[in-house]
Amino acid sequence: MKEYAPAKINLFLDVIRKREDGYHDLGTVFQTIDAGDTVEATLREDGELHLTYNEPQNYPLESDLVFKAAKALKEFAKCNLGADIHLTKVMPLGAGLGGGSADAAATLRLLNRLWNLNLPFETLESIGARLGADVPFLVRGGTAFAEGIGERLTFVEPLDLPEGAALLIATPLDSVPTKDAYAGVPKSGPDRWEQYKAAWKSQVRVALCGEPVAEPVSANDTFVLLVNPDLCFNAFEISVFPTHPLVAEMKQKFIELGADVALMSGSGASVFGIFKTKELAEKAAAALKPISRYQTVTKFWHR
Repeated sequence: MKEYAPAKINLFLDVIRKREDGYHDLGTVFQTIDAGDTVEATLREDGELHLTYNEPQNYPLESDLVFKAAKALKEFAKCNLGADIHLTKVMPLGAGLGGGSADAAATLRLLNRLWNLNLPFETLESIGARLGADVPFLVRGGTAFAEGIGERLTFVEPLDLPEGAALLIATPLDSVPTKDAYAGVPKSGPDRWEQYKAAWKSQVRVALCGEPVAEPVSANDTFVLLVNPDLCFNAFEISVFPTHPLVAEMKQKFIELGADVALMSGSGASVFGIFKTKELAEKAAAALKPISRYQTVTKFWHR
């Protein structure tokens, strides 16, 4: 069996407060993208879990989120079966795209099928929450508002890009340790996040160029794009850009190359941009290739 592991970007991200437990309360909008790794598995009757890769990884097996996810699901379900798991890794590490979390989520979905457990998404999300803040969202994917450390999810009608538009993801020749991004990030309080949610709830949908859509948008219409340049925000840009100039340079290059919107994803280092046409996005990708360790021209993803 095989399972796709689509990565994510953050269309909005604010750090609201630091909690007493040392974690931070966030307000963010997750969006899955059509780029990711692939997880495959075959059944083992002896109950053992084996994990292999398309190329060696620079971390021990016990810390791999795929292995952790498989072990957590097996223990939760009290399952006597095992699996030979193979991860085809293409997404970069330290990129703010949730690649490892996406792999864990895909593993939960895959083994749920392989072992005939028939657990609902909600249960898989609960298991995933023990593995990482992004995992619960990536179990289901699509578009969702997330609060707390990312575990309180409100799924909304999935977003699609306007017809003809394209999404470019580029990761500069740098990586950003999450702890470094958090170290200097300002805590904004709830106001910006609440204003953002209010703008969403007002159902004022904004076209790619920032102009209101002429016709009312129904709840079932996926031709919506909340990515308005006036609303795009990622608090981690404030802490990351001064110490990681290659990330700041990447975002500036996106704007210069014609992106209508450009924003760092997560705690970095990847930057995404939305272009009116695929041709524009591909030209930008070619120009950015010398300063990128990963890039793809793609689209939003949902089931």
